[in-house]
Amino acid sequence: MEKTSHVGFDNEKYLQEQSKAIIDRVNQFNQKLYLEFGGKILYDYHAARVLPGFAPNVKIRLLQNLKDKVDVIMCIYAGDIERNKIRADFGITYDVDVLKSIDDLRWYGIHVAAVVITRFEGQPAAVVFKNKLELKGIKVYLHYPTKGYPKNVDVIVSDEGYGANEYIETSRPIVVVTGPGPGSGKLATALGNLYHDNKKGVKAGYAKFETFPVWDLPLDHLVNIAYEAATADLRDVNMIDTHHLKAYGVKVVNYNRDIEAFDLLKKILEKISGSSSMYLSPTDMGVNRISSGIIDDGVCQQAAYQEIIRRHLRSFVDYAMGRAGKDTVDRNTEIMEKVGAKDEDRRVVKPARKAAKDAELYGKGYAGIYCGAAVELHDGTIVTGKNSPLLHASSSMILNATKHLAGLPDSMILLPENIIDSVTHLKKNILNGKNVSLDVEETLIALSISAISNPAAQMALQKLTDLNNCEMHSSHIPTPGDEAGLRKLKLNFTCDPLFSSKRLFVSE
Repeated sequence: MEKTSHVGFDNEKYLQEQSKAIIDRVNQFNQKLYLEFGGKILYDYHAARVLPGFAPNVKIRLLQNLKDKVDVIMCIYAGDIERNKIRADFGITYDVDVLKSIDDLRWYGIHVAAVVITRFEGQPAAVVFKNKLELKGIKVYLHYPTKGYPKNVDVIVSDEGYGANEYIETSRPIVVVTGPGPGSGKLATALGNLYHDNKKGVKAGYAKFETFPVWDLPLDHLVNIAYEAATADLRDVNMIDTHHLKAYGVKVVNYNRDIEAFDLLKKILEKISGSSSMYLSPTDMGVNRISSGIIDDGVCQQAAYQEIIRRHLRSFVDYAMGRAGKDTVDRNTEIMEKVGAKDEDRRVVKPARKAAKDAELYGKGYAGIYCGAAVELHDGTIVTGKNSPLLHASSSMILNATKHLAGLPDSMILLPENIIDSVTHLKKNILNGKNVSLDVEETLIALSISAISNPAAQMALQKLTDLNNCEMHSSHIPTPGDEAGLRKLKLNFTCDPLFSSKRLFVSE
């Protein structure tokens, strides 16, 4: 499948349908609704990649429309803090993502009531994080593993179970319960507060806002299969919701964990409320209307196909970096075979690898390593770059791309020799660095300095924003400076699982 630049998703249409669905669900509960937010409230780049046109922060607009009625509870699993779990889109740890999310939500005018550290068992890093938050004036609650879970409902729904955790104070009718990723403890947090509320005579309810899988798209739809690729580390599998099929005779899609847990969750909800649950299936619990925004199914299927390839490439890199196990690689490989995809179906893969071969052929590498990078511009043009003693491959690629976008000749010099010499002197002779060629962040700074006196560099500098959301591949794993710069340019980059240095420790 070839890439398309067409839009496949209408944000306004989606917002209208989604807002109505949430309000309708809130109205079913007179006093309070705990709305578990799966996926990302902010910066949902997975959705943006598989649904071209989807605004990464469109979900925050939903909350802004309801902000006077919304409190947010942010959950984070203590074990994720302890092992420094990474959010791949930003390359930051989950605890840092919580801090960033609180800042972002506040900027949008959304009230964050508290942070809950879930399944706390004395982890030292979690204690440090709690102290840091409290020094910043954030209310923090510690929640412990739920006694009796998952088999003994009588214990779970008791003062020994949910009742053993402190009640989280909120003041508004909609309580959004969210977290930096899967396994954050959102469900237990919502149900725990639901238990406390019902003991107090407050008739609160529960619902779920999970973007993927899309319940009213076919099981084999590529957007749903891309969700499986995104959760390969969790071994999530999309399935027909058998509870929904039995209750309504309609085939809808959910994933294995929700389907398997439904009977237990229904018993817990009924035990808490003392009455029959309104929900007959896990799909009933959801309020997701994402499919209402899809205006071109073909565009979205093609985009999802590309996302499956991205996830496959990323899994090999995560394995090489020690961030994922071999089972995650195997799972992504299974999904690739299921849809008949190859890494080379990503248009930038072959050109990046060829650029690395060309660097080797002409001896243009650095310290015996030959790297290549390629970017596909929005008009379909592919621009490459090779590493050299002066520049990393990604740095060279970016300069070449901006020259192309600005209509400048390839031979045009954007970074004068004196600027490069000054930076390499700083790195080598003053900071005692071992890799003196310029990474992406350093190249961007050097370009901005050159732009002061070089009109061509100024023209190139103004074209950097045209790289936003372009597809890119590198033949080697980016260095930290490369990765940071590529993220700031908002490039959708992948790479091969090869290291760009023979050194074991790379910090530059």
